Amino acid sequence: MADSGDSVALDVETIYLGGKEFHVETGHGSVSVIVYGDQDKPALITYPDLALNHMSCFQGLFFFPEAASLLLHNFCIYHISPPGHELGAAAICPDDPLSSVEDLADQILEILNFFGLDAVMCMGVTAGAYILSLFAMKYSERVLGLILVSPLCKAPSWTEWFYNKLMGNLLYFYGMCGVLKDCLLKRYFSKEARGSEEVPESDIVEACQRLLDERQCMNVLRFLEALNERPDISDRLKKLRCRTLIFVGDESPFHDEALHMISKLDSRFSALVEVQACGSMVTEEQPHAMLIPLEYFLMGYGFLRPSQFTGSPRSPLSPSCISPELLSPESMGLKLKPIKTRVSLDV
Repeated sequence: MADSGDSVALDVETIYLGGKEFHVETGHGSVSVIVYGDQDKPALITYPDLALNHMSCFQGLFFFPEAASLLLHNFCIYHISPPGHELGAAAICPDDPLSSVEDLADQILEILNFFGLDAVMCMGVTAGAYILSLFAMKYSERVLGLILVSPLCKAPSWTEWFYNKLMGNLLYFYGMCGVLKDCLLKRYFSKEARGSEEVPESDIVEACQRLLDERQCMNVLRFLEALNERPDISDRLKKLRCRTLIFVGDESPFHDEALHMISKLDSRFSALVEVQACGSMVTEEQPHAMLIPLEYFLMGYGFLRPSQFTGSPRSPLSPSCISPELLSPESMGLKLKPIKTRVSLDV
C-alpha cells in the first residue's frame, strides 16, 4: 500500500519516453509490452481497443497530470499491445495460426508469468476490456480489479458482425484507407470530437488518424477477425468477484453494451460511470472525467494520491456532483454499488 505522504516528481516527458519495451514470446506469438515505473510496485496492465496501442489509447489519461500522478505513484504500468499493434511492428506471417480471444486472454497469463507478477489491476478499452474481462473469468486469482472503458461482453450482433466484415474487406483490399479510418473514428470518438464542415476535428482525433496510418493492416485484420468470433460472456459475469469500475461515453456505439454488462455483474462489486458528450475512448476524449471515480475506486484497495495533488483542481468532478453511493464506506471498502455519474460540460 502506498503512503499518501510520499511525493512524486511528475515529468510528462518520461511517462512514455522513459518506458522499456519487452517482446514476450508466448504460445500464440510474440507480444510487445511497454513497462513504465518501478517494477517493485503493484502492477497495472492495460489493453487497448482495435487498431490502437498504448500511445493512441491511453496517452490522454497518462498525460493528464493528476491521473498520471495517481497511477504512477501506486503502480508500475505494463502496456500490452494486441499482437502486431505496437509501434514499428512487422507484419505477422500470414501462415501463423489466427489467435482467438481465448488465446489472447491466455497470452496475458504468460506475460504475467514472464514478469513474475501475481495479482494485477487491469484497465482495458472496448475490445481490450473484453479480453481482460475474459482473462479475469479464466484466472480470477490473478486479478485485483477491473477498470473497463466502453466494454464489450456480448457476441457481435448481426449489425456489428456485418460492419466488422465491411471493415475487414476494406483492410484486406485497400489498407488503412480514408473510409476505414472514418469507421474507426466513429467507433472511438463522439461526433463533436470528430468535427464537421463548420467545426474542425479535435487534436486528439487528428493525432489518432496519424497513428492509425502506422498500423500493419493485416495485423489489425487478425485482431478484428478474432473479435468478430467472440462468444457471449454475459452469463459468466456474475461469477466475477473482483471489483469492477465501468466508464462509458453516452455517445459510444457500445453504450447499451456497457449498460447490459453492469446489469449482469454482481451489484455488490461493480459501479458504472457514464460520461456525457463523449464517445467510447474516455481515456482520450475526457480523461479528466475518470479522475475522481478512479481515485475512490483505488482508495478501496489502499491506493492514495500524492498529497500535492489532493485538491484535484482540474477535475470537473467533485464529491458534490458524484452520486453519494460511490462515496459510501461500502464503496471505499468491500463493495461498490451500481451508479450512474454524469459529467456536465458546464462545470
